[in-house]
Amino acid sequence: MTAAPPTRPPALPSPSPPRRRQPEILRRRLLDAAAALAVSGGLQAMTIAAVARAAGVTKGGLFHHFPDKEALITALLRDLLDHFDAAIDLSIAADPEPKGSFTRAWIAATLDPGLAASAPLNAVLLMNPGMRSLWSDWLRARLTRHAATDSGPWYEILRHAADGFWLADLWQVEADLRQPMAELCATLLDLTRRNPG
Repeated sequence: MTAAPPTRPPALPSPSPPRRRQPEILRRRLLDAAAALAVSGGLQAMTIAAVARAAGVTKGGLFHHFPDKEALITALLRDLLDHFDAAIDLSIAADPEPKGSFTRAWIAATLDPGLAASAPLNAVLLMNPGMRSLWSDWLRARLTRHAATDSGPWYEILRHAADGFWLADLWQVEADLRQPMAELCATLLDLTRRNPG
């Protein structure tokens, strides 16, 4: 008599793949929640508890990414500067004319309707005295980097004009009190090629 082959125990379900932590996705959620709170209620509304609640995480989860509120505010401004930087770099890379290319990129990025959504957050962050130094350092590095192509009062005047148009748009100055943004942008871009100096 032959022995019956040994029976195998029923197969166990394969373990589910290990849960991946996605720190960049969580970091982005935290930044987005903080930005929304800052825009709707100012930096005072952007408490650690409110940001954690809005992002759907614990305060401990928030502290894993940002040790305090100041670090979160700094990260928000760095994030905005990274987006502004990327827009400027793309524009410069596509510009066949080096002279004035940084100023044209500045104008295009500043007045880009796609970046307009971040304007209220920019305004809130730049009202924070601690953030002004971060902005100044960024600007100083950019001006130094583009000194050969974009220095002098003409280009500075044009960049400040773009900033003024951006601010008028942020303040929602009524349309009948100003020219359409696309016209203003086109005029400024044209003026970068007519440097009298």
